[in-house]
Amino acid sequence: MKLFYGDIFPDIKINEEEQQHITKVLRIREGEEIYLTDGLGNLAFGTLKLEGKKASLDVIEIKEKQAEFSPKLHIAIAPTKNIDRIEFFIEKATEMGISEITLINTEKTERKNLNIDKLRKQSIAASKQSLRFHFPIVNDLTKFSDFIKTLNPETTFVAHCHENLERIDLTTIQNFNLQELTFLIGPEGDFSEREIQMLADNNIKAVSLGQQRLRTETAGAFVAAWNYSLM
Repeated sequence: MKLFYGDIFPDIKINEEEQQHITKVLRIREGEEIYLTDGLGNLAFGTLKLEGKKASLDVIEIKEKQAEFSPKLHIAIAPTKNIDRIEFFIEKATEMGISEITLINTEKTERKNLNIDKLRKQSIAASKQSLRFHFPIVNDLTKFSDFIKTLNPETTFVAHCHENLERIDLTTIQNFNLQELTFLIGPEGDFSEREIQMLADNNIKAVSLGQQRLRTETAGAFVAAWNYSLM
């Protein structure tokens, strides 16, 4: 499947960057079959039309509202000092069906400046590569204190490394039969005790990801892979 990104409703249009990729890099011939998704669950199938440097779709079929992944997974994660690590996480989590990503600014977050547009483009590229028709939402960097105000304690969990604090085993969560999950993953150096107490005050349960201490991006990818196994 040659899958590209663009608009389907109200009118079908291939994204301009995708058009350049089709004509200048892939050099797909006119009349070849391609697919187009808007990242919102809609899919169009047809043949490629070329007019100079412009590429368009001669539609054969449109399929609306393709099935979403379940359970939906939202990971709130602190960006790493080395941006390559968080880019790795976004790519792999996208491939494994994550629904939403929020970058959170915690007390120990070292990286404060992010190119969110670049991260969103990476999630789109990973979505196409893995043939996803629902692209994940990638939110702007958000203050930890603001983010926790939006959480539902029934469906939200925090992974931290403070062994002296009570944590439930990750595998027990699947017994809750939840359709939506939110996980908070801390920065290098973990959440502060004050932040963990704030979460506890908001009735957010803490979970253990195992005996090993995982890097931030590894913990995020691990949770995404665990959720992928539930789908």
